[in-house]
Amino acid sequence: MLASTVVTSADAGPLEPTMQVIVVAEPGRLGDAEQVIEALGGSVGRVLSIIDGFAGSIAGDRIDQLVASDAVATVSPDAEVTPMAVDASLGYDPAETSSLSAVSQITGAQSLWNAGFVGQGVDVALIDTGVTRVAGLDRAGKVIDGPDLSFDSIEPTLVSLDAFGHGTHMAGIIAGSDVAPNTSSKGCSTCLGKSAYTNTTKFVGIAPEARIINVKVGAFDGATDVSQVIAGIDWVVQHRQDPGINIRVLNLSFGTDSLQSASLDPLVHAAEVAWRSGIVVVAAAGNDGLLTASVASPALSPTIIAVGASDPAGTIITNDDRVPYFAQHGNSARPVDFIAPGVSLLSLRVPGSFVDQNVTTGKVGTRFQRASGTSQSTAVVSGLVALLFSKFPTATPDTIKAYLKTTAQPVTLLDSKSGSSEFVDLINNWYAGSGSAYVAGSASLTKLDASATAQSSGTGLGSLEASRGSYHVTNGKTTLTGENDIFGQSWNAATMSAAAASSTTWTGGIWNGARWTGDGWSDARWSNVTWTNNDWSGAGWSGARWSSMIWDGARWSGARWSGARWSSGTWEGARWSGARWSDSGWS
Repeated sequence: MLASTVVTSADAGPLEPTMQVIVVAEPGRLGDAEQVIEALGGSVGRVLSIIDGFAGSIAGDRIDQLVASDAVATVSPDAEVTPMAVDASLGYDPAETSSLSAVSQITGAQSLWNAGFVGQGVDVALIDTGVTRVAGLDRAGKVIDGPDLSFDSIEPTLVSLDAFGHGTHMAGIIAGSDVAPNTSSKGCSTCLGKSAYTNTTKFVGIAPEARIINVKVGAFDGATDVSQVIAGIDWVVQHRQDPGINIRVLNLSFGTDSLQSASLDPLVHAAEVAWRSGIVVVAAAGNDGLLTASVASPALSPTIIAVGASDPAGTIITNDDRVPYFAQHGNSARPVDFIAPGVSLLSLRVPGSFVDQNVTTGKVGTRFQRASGTSQSTAVVSGLVALLFSKFPTATPDTIKAYLKTTAQPVTLLDSKSGSSEFVDLINNWYAGSGSAYVAGSASLTKLDASATAQSSGTGLGSLEASRGSYHVTNGKTTLTGENDIFGQSWNAATMSAAAASSTTWTGGIWNGARWTGDGWSDARWSNVTWTNNDWSGAGWSGARWSSMIWDGARWSGARWSGARWSSGTWEGARWSGARWSDSGWS
C-alpha cells in the first residue's frame, strides 16, 4: 500500500531538475517503494538487492515526498564515490565529513570560492586563547595580533601565542590555508577546473583569504574571566576600523551559564554593541547538551547569531544530519539560529600546547587535531559570514543573519512518522533553528526583511558576577567573585554599559580604570603588551569558560579551571614542556 503522502506527477506542478538517488526500501516493501517513485514522476533504475533498494531518478522538489513514504527507509544522492584513502601530505582522507574539504561542500562555501569570493578584504576578530603561526596560518599578514588580555601576557614568550590549543584550532577553521593567494588551479588534479582552494591535497579553511585579528583572553590552561572577554569585545569595537583594519566578524567560541536574563547581562550587552557597530557576532550555543534548556551567554542574545552543532553522519547532504549529544539547542524562547558541522572537525594543532600534551587521542598526521563542539561550529559560521562579506561588502549584520536563516538547509532531526507534524516541527526548530548553515542559496540580500533579527534592547545593567555563572578562576588563594574585574577594580554596571555603548571603555591601554595593555599598533602587533606593577594576590576574581572542551570525545572535567594557580606573576603547579613555553616549542 502506498503512503498517503504520495501525489501523481500530473497534479504536482512543474518539476525541478532531476537528481540521481539511491533508495532503500523498508523490509519487504521494495515493490511499493518502486511504485512510490514512479507515482512522483521519477523512474527506477538498477535494482540493488544487497541493500533491498534501487538506483533511480526523481525531481529535486519531490525528494521530501519520497522520503516521507511508509515504504521508503532512506534516500541518498547517487554520486561519484571517492575511495576512503589517507592523503599522505595531510594524514587524513579529505573525503571524510570531519575534514574542512567536506565541510566547505556541506555549507556551500566552495560555490563562493569558485565565484571568486574567498573572504578577501575581511577581518575576523577571534577572542580566544591566542593564535600560534603554525603552517596554514604562517603566511605574512594572515594573523594580526591585537592586545593580549590574558593571564599569560606578563610572560614575554607567551604573548598572543596559543599555549592552550583552542584559538589556533578556531583560526584554522575560519581562515587557515595551505594555498598561496591568487594560485591557479592549473595542474591540480583534484580541482577539476574549480578554484585552487578546492585542492583536496591542501588544508583550506572556510574563508581562506580572510584575516584573523587575534585578541587573546585565555591563558595556557584556558583560564579567563568574563571581564576579560568583555574588555576584548570592547577593544574590537573601538578598533574595528583602524587604518588597514576592517573587522566585520567577531567569533566567540565561548559561553557562560549566566544567571540573569539577556536583557541585563553585561556580556550580552557588549556583544550587541558590537553588532550595532556593524560587526556580525557569531557565538557558540554551548556544550552542556540536555543538561540545560538554554543556550549559553552571549548566544542568549536574540540579536546576534547563536550557532548549534550538527553531525553530518558521513554524508555531505544535510537531511540525514543529527544534533550531537553535547550541543545545547535552547528552547522556544531562544533556540539556536542554525547549526553547522561540529563533530571531530580536523583543524590545526599547536605542538606542545596544553591540549597537545594532555589529550592522547585525536592527533592526526603531524599537523592536525580533531575536536568536537559548538566552538568548532561557530568558527565554521564565522568563515561563512566572511565569505558573504567578500561578496556583499556593504551588507549589514541584520541582513547577513537574515540571509543565512533564509538559505539554511533542511535537517531531519526527528522521524516525521513518530508523531504529529506540529510536534516534530516544533522540536526541530528548537534543536536546529532554521537548519544547516549554507551560503550557496539563491536568496537575494535586497529582498530580505532583516528588521525582525534586531530584537534585543539589552541594557547591560545586570551583575558581572551573575554573568560568570558557575565558572570562576582563582589566583591560588582567592577565587574571583562579586562585582570586580580581574584587577580588583569595582564594576559599575551603569558606567560600563554607557561607556560600551559610546565606544569609550578603552583609553589607550586603560580599561575600567586600570592598565591592561599597551597603547598602539607596532609591526602587526599591539605594542607594549604587559601588565606591570600589579599585585595579583589581593584580587577577588571570577571566570567563564570556552564552549568547546571536547577533544575527540574527551570532555575536560577541568573546564572550570578551579585548579589554576597564579602567584607573583608565575603559575604554580603548572605542567610545562621544559622550563617555560618558548618560541622553540612551536615548531
